[in-house]
Amino acid sequence: MHFTLADLVTDITQNGAESGASLVELTVSEIRGTGGEFRFTVRDNGKGMDAAELKRAVDPFVTDGIKHPRRKVGLGLPFLIQTAEQSGGGWDIKSEKGKGTTVNAWFDPANVDMPPVGDVPGMFRSILMFQGPQEIRITRSRRGEGGENSYELSKTEISEALGGLDNTGSLVLLDKYLRSLEEDE
Repeated sequence: MHFTLADLVTDITQNGAESGASLVELTVSEIRGTGGEFRFTVRDNGKGMDAAELKRAVDPFVTDGIKHPRRKVGLGLPFLIQTAEQSGGGWDIKSEKGKGTTVNAWFDPANVDMPPVGDVPGMFRSILMFQGPQEIRITRSRRGEGGENSYELSKTEISEALGGLDNTGSLVLLDKYLRSLEEDE
């Protein structure tokens, strides 16, 4: 089980990054207050799945045995489905063999069973460091009583500006930058 929504988003985004994709796009939106919602979409242009593969992917008692050879279960998508449904939200997965996959999920912050959102800047930092895709794009929006805040991130642009994402100094700067973007609206 995931302790926060950030853990869940990271897991689903990692699936996209490990799908052979050259591009992974993550959109995270949050509406605070009455009628609020937390929603995310992960879209990749990886290997995709046909209907039978997708059915197996949402079954917690099935795994392909390739990604994690010793595991007998695959829990990423099943945990997403369970968490979304028990917290008053929902989910949708569309996939096409050879073209990629899109995973949507939404959650009701007023529902007592919704996990905490968690460390969003830390989540984005981890996702931007994923190996595999040439490009990872993140779009973030938040709306609440204090106003609105939105921004976009590109792994290639950030990596170029910081001289790479493989040393401590760059990662510290990235963390400070991401946290500054998340300051309350």
